[in-house]
Amino acid sequence: MSPHEFQRLIAGVTEQLAGRPLDGKLAVWLNDTYPVDGDTFRELAAACRSGVADGWLCQREGGGIRYGRVFKALPDTHGFSVDVVDMKNIAGPHHVHPNGEIDLIMPLTEGATFDRHPAGWCVYGPGSAHRPTVSNGEALVLYLLPQGAIEFTPA
Repeated sequence: MSPHEFQRLIAGVTEQLAGRPLDGKLAVWLNDTYPVDGDTFRELAAACRSGVADGWLCQREGGGIRYGRVFKALPDTHGFSVDVVDMKNIAGPHHVHPNGEIDLIMPLTEGATFDRHPAGWCVYGPGSAHRPTVSNGEALVLYLLPQGAIEFTPA
């Protein structure tokens, strides 16, 4: 899996997200359309694991978290930036999502959760904020941010 192939894979999902409100209905739609036991989820999870192993994902490390922005918000990703983090039993820095955030949770340890969500998708609406937390093991989390908008804040 190359970064270019990964971008094409992501674009297949972001094309379906462009222009949709980021809310609970979108989370339900994502989990129904791209379920944990489905091909798209498996392909994205395998691509993320491969990208980490090959060194082009999660290239940075700070505070016990491996992370990296894979793509800025691009027309090819329908205006979403793409980040991937690798977290293990840790809370990350507090931040606000001015335009919302869509997360794909891929546990590396069985039972690992992200903000209490198991494997699958969760959606934070515009203006939401959190301190992202992985519990019960290790997980990769793919973040889609409309226009790449994120504001780190004091907790």
